[in-house]
Amino acid sequence: MSTKHPLPGSERKLEQGTQVVGQCDPAERIEVFVMLRRQQQAQFDALMSRIEAGDPSVKPLSREALAKDYGAAPADIAKIKAFAAAHGLTVVREDAAARSVLLSGTVAQFQSAFEVKLQQFQHHMAGSFRGRTGPVSVPDDLRDLIEAVLGLDNRPQARPHFRIRPPFEAARAHQASFTPPQLAALYNFPQGDGAGQCVGIIELGGGYNTADLRSYFGALGVSMPSVKSVGVDQGGNKPSGDPNGPDGEVTLDIEIVGAIAPGASIAVYFTQNSDAGFIDAVSRAVHDTANKPSVISISWGAPESVWTAQSMQAFNSVLQSAAALGVTICAASGDSGSSDGTGSGDQVDFPASSPYVLACGGTSVTASGSSITREVVWNDGAQGGASGGGISAAFPVPTWQKGLSAATSGGGQKALSGRGVPDVAGDASPLTGYSVLIDGTQTVIGGTSAVAPLWAALIARINAAKGQPAGFVNPKLYQRAGVCNDITQGNNGSFAAAKGWDACTGLGSPNGQKVAAAL
Repeated sequence: MSTKHPLPGSERKLEQGTQVVGQCDPAERIEVFVMLRRQQQAQFDALMSRIEAGDPSVKPLSREALAKDYGAAPADIAKIKAFAAAHGLTVVREDAAARSVLLSGTVAQFQSAFEVKLQQFQHHMAGSFRGRTGPVSVPDDLRDLIEAVLGLDNRPQARPHFRIRPPFEAARAHQASFTPPQLAALYNFPQGDGAGQCVGIIELGGGYNTADLRSYFGALGVSMPSVKSVGVDQGGNKPSGDPNGPDGEVTLDIEIVGAIAPGASIAVYFTQNSDAGFIDAVSRAVHDTANKPSVISISWGAPESVWTAQSMQAFNSVLQSAAALGVTICAASGDSGSSDGTGSGDQVDFPASSPYVLACGGTSVTASGSSITREVVWNDGAQGGASGGGISAAFPVPTWQKGLSAATSGGGQKALSGRGVPDVAGDASPLTGYSVLIDGTQTVIGGTSAVAPLWAALIARINAAKGQPAGFVNPKLYQRAGVCNDITQGNNGSFAAAKGWDACTGLGSPNGQKVAAAL
C-alpha cells in the first residue's frame, strides 16, 4: 500500500463562530469530484500567455481540441478509477475535457480513501453543513496528478450579489429605476438581439417561474427568449417563492440578459451552493458541447480568504480553459465595498478576482431623457451596499494591468501588488436599479449581480454581429483608451474613483458602440 500525503492547498480551518454539532452518519452516501492535472501544461501555459497579451493571431480552440490536447490524460483517469475501486467508491461520471471524475460512496469510504474526518458543523451565518478540518490526503502515486478533491464538505461557499431596493426608498421622488432595454440605450449598446448565441448563467440555488418571464418580457414588448435549465450535481430549477432569496438572483440574471439579447438562448446551470458545486457548474457550462455558451454570467462569489487554495486554483484553471475556448466570463465584483463584507481590512471577491474573468463593479446612474447626466461609484453607505473592488492577494498583476495604481480615499495612490478589481462597471445601486418581476412581484433590484448579465448581454450582441466570439476581452479593453465612460467621482470605502482605471469601477461603464469596435 502506498503512503498518503496531504494535498497542497486542501487544508480547511475552522471559521470563527463554527461549532462541531455531531458526527456524520458513516452510511450516508455523498458525491465528491476529483480534478486532475492538464495534459501538456507547458504548451497550454505558452498559449495562455499569448492570449493574456492579447495576441490577435490566437484563434479560440474548439471544445474537441481542448479536450484532446489539454484535457486529462486517459492514464490519469484510469489511475483514479483504480483508486476508487480499491476504496469501494463508484465512478458516477468522468469527463476528460473538464478533467474531472465524479465519485460516489459512503462517508465512511471517503473518510478512509482521503484520510479525513467528516463532521456536522453549525455556523450562525452558514447554517449547518458537513465539513472537515485539516488537509485531504492522497496516495504518493496520485499526488502529482490530482489538482483538487472537492465535495467532502458542503458548506455554503458563495453569496449572490444582488440588493433589493428598500420599500421606503421608492417614495423618494428623485430616484428612478430603469428597464434593461433603457440601460442598454443609455449605454449606447449596438443594435441586435444576440441571435445565434447562447448565454450561460450560473446559479447556486433558487429558481425561476416561466410565467414571470412571460409576463415580464410581454410587458417590455420583447419576444420571450429560449430559457432552459441545466441541472448539475442534483441542482435544478427550484423556485422557493421568496423574491428576497436566491430566486431574486436567478430571475434578475435571466430578465436582464433576455431583455437585451432576446435572440440568444439562455442556459441556466443550477447547482448546490458549495465550492464543489460552484466549480463543477462553471466547468459544465464552459465544456457544454450541447448548448455551447459563448459568454457566461456569474453573479455569485465570496471573499478570497474563505476559499481554500485548491478550490481557487481548480476554479481558476476552469476559467483559463474558458479563455482558451473564446468564452467570455463576466463576474460580479461584490456589493460590500472594499472590505467585501469581511469587516477586517480590504478584500476582493472571487471568482471576480481571477485574471481570466471580466470583473464587473457598480455605479449609480442619474439620467434625463436618453442620456446619462451623472454617474458615480455605487456607494449607498454601510447598510446600502457599495461596489466591490481592490487588489487581489491571490493573483499577480496581469500583463494588461501592468503599471496601474489604485487611487485611495485618502488621496494617495497604491501601486498594484496583485490583480486589480474590477475591470468595468455599470448601474448597480438599488436606488437607481433595474425594474424586474420576481415571484409575481414587481420590484427594483441592484447589486453588481445586475452588472455581470448586463455586460454578458452586450457581449452576446457583439458576438452575434461579428459572427464569432469576442473571447477573452480584458487585454483589448485595457489596450484601447476611452471605450468606457470614465467614472471619476465617489469611493467604495478604501478606494476612490479617478481618471482612467480605478479599484471602484475599473475602466468605467460601457459605451457599447465603442466596446464593440474595440472587440
